[in-house]
Amino acid sequence: MLPLKALSQESVAAALAKAERYRLLNEPAEAESICRDILAVEPGNQEARVILVLAHTDQIPHDKRAFQKAVKDAAELAGPYERAYYTGIAWERRAKAAHTDNAPGSGHTVYEWISKALDHFEDAERLRPQGNDDAVLRWNTCVRFLQHHPNLGPRSVEVPEAIVSE
Repeated sequence: MLPLKALSQESVAAALAKAERYRLLNEPAEAESICRDILAVEPGNQEARVILVLAHTDQIPHDKRAFQKAVKDAAELAGPYERAYYTGIAWERRAKAAHTDNAPGSGHTVYEWISKALDHFEDAERLRPQGNDDAVLRWNTCVRFLQHHPNLGPRSVEVPEAIVSE
């Protein structure tokens, strides 16, 4: 196995721009790799961590481990707002990927995962900085998604009838 080479401290800003560009070009694995290089020299770089989380969420439709990676990396973000907001994005994208897969019986799961996203966006809304309505925008997007797909809903809880013996 070949060794990885270290990124120089001076190139971090340019590497962040490249990581974002690769995400926009729909090449999240490349963005993830760049973010890992940045985090190797600047472990506390929050911008790299955010791009890494988003790169993982971009991979959710094709990589079943990507959701867990996104949630793990979101948990390492410095602020409670950021942790709530980006965890919500991970749940939202997981739900939408499952909806696209359209597996039999997935409607309840998609609904539950969107509900988890909504919970995180609600937490983020409470924690948001003044003037930042990103969590509100994500909340509304999730609600509109559910409105557009009325077949999605919670699992019904069936209460067993009592057995009456003679």
